Amino acid sequence: MLAVVIFLGNLATGLFWMRLAVKTKDLKTICFTIKSIIKLDSYFTIPGVIIITTAGIFAGVYGHFPLLHTGWILWSIILLSLSGMVFGFIVAPLQKKIYHLTLNKEATNDFDWTTFYKLCVAWDIWGFIALILPLVAFVMMTLKIPQ
Repeated sequence: MLAVVIFLGNLATGLFWMRLAVKTKDLKTICFTIKSIIKLDSYFTIPGVIIITTAGIFAGVYGHFPLLHTGWILWSIILLSLSGMVFGFIVAPLQKKIYHLTLNKEATNDFDWTTFYKLCVAWDIWGFIALILPLVAFVMMTLKIPQ
C-alpha cells in the first residue's frame, strides 16, 4: 500500500509542481523543477510500478486467484502496464525535451516559448493519462470490480 501512495503521490505532485513552475515563466525555476521531477521519477515512479505490479501478481498467486480470469486483477495489471508504457515511451521523453530546452537558458526574450508550451501541454495531457490509469486500477482493486 505504501508503494501505491508514493507512486500516485509522486505522479500527482510532479504535475502540480511543474504547473506552478511554468506559471513563473522563470527558466531557471522551470529547469530545476523538471530536473527534480526526472530525478524523483527514477526514485519513486519506476520502482513503484515494478513493486506494485510484482506485489500484486504475487498476492494474487498466493491468494489462489486465477489472475487472467479475475477481472479486477487482470484489468488492473493492464492499466498499470499501460500507465508504465505511457510514462516510459511518452512522458519521460517529453520531460527530457523540456529539460534540454530550458537548460542553461538565461534570457527569456529569445527563448522558444511556443515549442516549450507545446511540449508542456503534451506533457500535461500524457502525464494526466499516466496518473488516471493507475488511479482507476486502484479503485478496481479496492472495490474488486469487475468480477
